[in-house]
Amino acid sequence: MSLLGLALVLAAAVCHATWNFQLKRIGGGPELVWLFSALTVVIYAPLALWVLVSQAPSFGPQQLIWLAGSTALHMAYFLLLQVGYRKGDLSLVYPTARSTGPLLSTSFAVLFLGEIVSAQMALGAVGIVFGVLMLTTGGRVKGQQISTSLLFGLAAGGLIGSYTVWDAYAVSALLIPPLLLDYVSSVARSVLLAPMALKRRAVMRLQWRDHRAGLVIIALFNPLAYILVLYALTFTPVAYVAPTREVSVLLTVLAGSLLLGEGHLRHRMIWAGVILAGMGVLVTS
Repeated sequence: MSLLGLALVLAAAVCHATWNFQLKRIGGGPELVWLFSALTVVIYAPLALWVLVSQAPSFGPQQLIWLAGSTALHMAYFLLLQVGYRKGDLSLVYPTARSTGPLLSTSFAVLFLGEIVSAQMALGAVGIVFGVLMLTTGGRVKGQQISTSLLFGLAAGGLIGSYTVWDAYAVSALLIPPLLLDYVSSVARSVLLAPMALKRRAVMRLQWRDHRAGLVIIALFNPLAYILVLYALTFTPVAYVAPTREVSVLLTVLAGSLLLGEGHLRHRMIWAGVILAGMGVLVTS
């Protein structure tokens, strides 16, 4: 893995952990997602316009189909995860999704993009995924809702794997600018969630009053995290990028322990070491 690719993915992980920390600190439902998505559309509009004018990308039928497909996959992931968190166990849905996603991404990349995975790459990826799984569950799950939680987690992981490979093809083969690919998703999310947000506008006013700075941070870092990943995918195989970006889970969980007082620091540091060791094996392959 090149140093530039590694730097982009690690920067993306920091951005991802930052906006997830703010999202957890603020709390909220679909109205919160609409609020920061709408802010994203406004904040990134000048950059999106600049990319359109300066790069003049070609948008034929194939590119438009891929843009629509990417938007649909990301929206399906968001909606599925929301339902999964309501009906299942958060501590099982989240790690199942985040640990199966990279494995499926790599498998899909081998099947559909013709990527080649060496034994060292596979070992590093498995180390990262296993570390993420143990970091977030500790190998302990509750007996009630296990099947429901696993089904939602696996389905969400399937969508992660699907949109990662889909978007990798979009930016590397079809040459869709990464910023525009993500911007279209933000616009679509803002439009589709608008009716629900309108019904909860009183809640949004309170969120804007009490958490304005945090909302702006989310609106900036949420798209930036994925845009950096997309740029890395233009010249770095999915088999490297997908597992390495899961370092964001490590940063988010440690932030919860250190900044939100969630505890379990010793346990989390042990599995953090496993994740970092796996990343070291992967990026040196």
